[in-house]
Amino acid sequence: MRNYVIALYIRLSVEDFKTESLSIPNQKLILREKAMSLPEWDNSEILEFIDNGHTGTNFERPAVQELLTMVQAGKINCIIVKDLSRFGRNSIETGYFIERVFPLYHTRFISVSDDFDTANFKGDTGGIDIAFKYLISECYSRDMSMKTKSAKYAKMRRGEYQSVICPYGYRKSADGRMEPDEDVAPNVQMIFQWASEGNTAAEITRRLYAMNIPTPGEYRKLKGKDYYNVSRTNGVWSTSTVLRILEDQRYIGTYVIGKRKVKEIGSRHTQLKDESEWFKIPNHHPAIISVDLFEKANASIKRFSLSNKKPRDYLLRGKVFCGCCDHAMSLRNGAWFYCRHSEVAETLPCHGVRIKMADLEQVVFEIIRAQMCPALGIDSNKDKLDLQTVQQAEHEEKLRSIQDSKRHLYEQYALGEIDLETYRTRKAVYDTELVQAKNVHAVITAQTKQIKSDYEIKLKQQEIVQEVGNANMLTKALIDRLINKVYVFPGDRIEIEYATQDFLETKESEKV
Repeated sequence: MRNYVIALYIRLSVEDFKTESLSIPNQKLILREKAMSLPEWDNSEILEFIDNGHTGTNFERPAVQELLTMVQAGKINCIIVKDLSRFGRNSIETGYFIERVFPLYHTRFISVSDDFDTANFKGDTGGIDIAFKYLISECYSRDMSMKTKSAKYAKMRRGEYQSVICPYGYRKSADGRMEPDEDVAPNVQMIFQWASEGNTAAEITRRLYAMNIPTPGEYRKLKGKDYYNVSRTNGVWSTSTVLRILEDQRYIGTYVIGKRKVKEIGSRHTQLKDESEWFKIPNHHPAIISVDLFEKANASIKRFSLSNKKPRDYLLRGKVFCGCCDHAMSLRNGAWFYCRHSEVAETLPCHGVRIKMADLEQVVFEIIRAQMCPALGIDSNKDKLDLQTVQQAEHEEKLRSIQDSKRHLYEQYALGEIDLETYRTRKAVYDTELVQAKNVHAVITAQTKQIKSDYEIKLKQQEIVQEVGNANMLTKALIDRLINKVYVFPGDRIEIEYATQDFLETKESEKV
């Protein structure tokens, strides 16, 4: 019977891809060889945890999170890594897990290349050598990050474009530099010219649509660069696309980087920096727009900017979408939802799609109430769970009884109360009974787990039904809990995409 669980943890970051010794197959080979050398190998179960393409500067990695969860559940006896940096490059967090967490759960930790094994350090974890390795690993990570950034900045100063996608109006030349795309650069110039003449972003989108000019996404798809799903655009430019073009300084030849920064070291969350902190490279590439036209267009368009307006808060905020084009619907004057995307042309299928906010809230609430399951059978599930729990406890007691009998039998043999033949005969009987009891216990445990899961689902259903039943109107809490999206179609047809369907009569989205 295998009862010693060995976890092999493997991590490969983006920077490691070209280093053969750090490849996933090589790490697996090293870790398995180490595992096979352990005395517990014959009685062990091997589990692999692999984080492919994840940095070691934090522990927000799916495989390591799964591993740590199993450690806390007492399911891991030993962890093996190639070296300390594979587990983590953050000295504080890495040291915390090795020195505090793993000993608490009696989990052995082995780093092969560092010749480190917590089993050899009772009461401490390797002393100053390991502490230095923590710091060296973290400093290496920071140094590599700075060198990578410096190399990128140097290339950018030379005019070599670093992004995968050039902005609309540009393309990459054979030497990797940005150059105007003669096919669409005139469109960018038109957009700036129209803006400088006082046209709003919405008016500009209508002009572009009337001229049958493909959107940036559609143009890239025509060029074989299918980065985005453009099926819902229908050739319609969005005002946000126009505004992004108008504020992009790359059109005057200035490349801007470093606009955002991480909130804290090792975090993936970023925030916008003050413009004075941006890193700008003037004359990085040929300009499409003159500085004078750029400034004039932006001064004009700012008169129509919504940036100073406070966003309204309402019940269905971020939930209402046009059923024809799948774009989010806007709220006008605090009373009507309308598809702003469709205002570009009357020929669009969703042109004129709108609905009163109060009417939509009422309809959505009525749909939810009508869809509630009338009977949940919560009591019968509770009875099943209680009965199954009793049966599970009885079989656990039976297992303990057989194991106690085996121990007592061995004690009798050790004290000379029975001979070897009698011991072997009776032990064989107990072993057979134990195997049978374990098989039955495994089945009952699985059944209990399923019944418990069903019961918890029923409890959740009951909570939802009671919450809806006690409500007099739609609330923000109900919306956040039950609804992903509300689609509005022509003819006042409504379709709801539910966040959960546990409480529904039918599994289909409701259509009215």
